[in-house]
Order: sequence, then C-alpha cells, then structure tokens
Amino acid sequence: MKLYLSVDMEGITGLVDQTFVDSKERNYQRGQKLMTDEANHVIEAAFQEGFKDIVVNDSHSKMNNLLIERLHPEAQLISGDVKPFSMVQGLDDTYAGAIFLGYHSRAGRKGVLSHTMIFGVRNMYINDQPIGELGFNAYVAGHYGVPLLLVAGDDETAVEAEALIPGITTAVVKRQISRTSALCLTPEKAGWLLREKTKQAIENRRNVKPLTPPENPVLTIEFANHGQAEWAALMPGTEIEDGEPIVRYRAKDILEAYQAMIVMTELAMKTSFC
Repeated sequence: MKLYLSVDMEGITGLVDQTFVDSKERNYQRGQKLMTDEANHVIEAAFQEGFKDIVVNDSHSKMNNLLIERLHPEAQLISGDVKPFSMVQGLDDTYAGAIFLGYHSRAGRKGVLSHTMIFGVRNMYINDQPIGELGFNAYVAGHYGVPLLLVAGDDETAVEAEALIPGITTAVVKRQISRTSALCLTPEKAGWLLREKTKQAIENRRNVKPLTPPENPVLTIEFANHGQAEWAALMPGTEIEDGEPIVRYRAKDILEAYQAMIVMTELAMKTSFC
C-alpha cells in the first residue's frame, strides 16, 4: 500500500506566529525541527500499520522546510518549488490514502495563522462552497479516488475537516486562543497523539469516502484589494467582477481549477497589501 503525506507548517504544535514559519525569522529553525518530528511520528505509525511506500510532500511556502537528514529513512520526500500541483504534487490514483499534517483553517475563519494560500485571499470558493487549502487539496485527492484519512492541526482545522468529510479522523495538537496564540501540546505528547490517530485513521480507512469534486467547477477568489484582483485577472479565461476584488474562472475539472488558483494567487502577490 502507498500513503501520501502532505505537510504544512502552521498547524504544527508550538508554531503560533510568523516567527516560526517564515525562513527569515528567528524561530524558523525550531519550526523546521518540530515539523519534521511530527512527520516522522505519522510515517512511523503508518509503516507499522502495513504501508510499504510513503511519499511526503513539503507543502509550506517555498516547500523546502522539512529536514531530509532527520526524516524517516524509508520515506521519500518531494521538496522545493515550482511544483505544478503545489501542496498535492505527485498525488495520483496509486495511493490508498492521504494524510494532511500541520494544516490550518481557511481564510477569514478562526484558527492559528488561518489563511488560504496567500494572506491576500479573503475568500475562495468552488462553485458556492467556501474552500481552503484543506478542502481544495481533498478535492484533488477525490479526483483520483483517494480518501483523506487524517487531518492534523489546531481545533478549528479539525472542525473544518469534519464538516467536509464525514467519518474523517482528526488530531488536535493545539487549541487556538487567537490567530497568533494557542494552547499547545508538548512535542512529546503531540507525537503520541499523532501515532495513535494515524493508527486509528488507517484502521478506519474503509469507512471514509473520497471527497468527490464537482464537474466543470467555477473557481471564485475574493482578494483583499482590487490591485491583487487586477493581477489575477491577467490570467486568460478569468472574469473580474466590476468594482469588486473578485475573480472567477470556469474550469474543465478540479485539476485545471487547482492550477488556475496557483497562477492567480501567484500573480496577486505582485502587488502590495497597502
């Protein structure tokens, strides 16, 4: 069996503000170690439960955060960018399940460092469904018939995952107090929890169905300011709403919508937030 593990950073225990997740900040190296350690707990438990092949995709920022020299020796790591499918690069129908580790809640919601892809996104939708990184990535997994078995992060991330996918297992390693503070499990206790929840999720995998994406989805992104929307709307096929920082794209499938989202958010970062 093959397992896919997408690892973000904001949902790791102890990581509560930008100083832990920005490579220019003072706590970043601590964040890297804690991120890698959490990945190892999940990987070790998955191997013990019978998985033979585990691929880990570094899914934060420049996607070169995980310390490969500290990673479980039997895992394989997808590292660096540019990656055509970003946080779900390499995911396909050969996997028996997926796990999202270190995830966070979507833009505009409560949760530690909540956002969707970039801090300039106010809201994102597939058709009329509000979506964040968690949901969008789960849709890509569902496109391939791959169930999302486990989501780990703060308590608000767990709420978001459980609303999207009935029966999913969640692991809460910290409870948000504000967007930049949380009541955190120690790394040792978080590791124990992640091992137990990974085992539980794998045992429960036949009870979780893939999140099936809609056909011909409409991607809508509401940006923080109109300049960001103007940049995003430079992508062919987009429509900008008159007088609003909202851009839409009608896609042939969820994979095209996902790549459109990547292009639009990258373009939007060309303008300042002021």
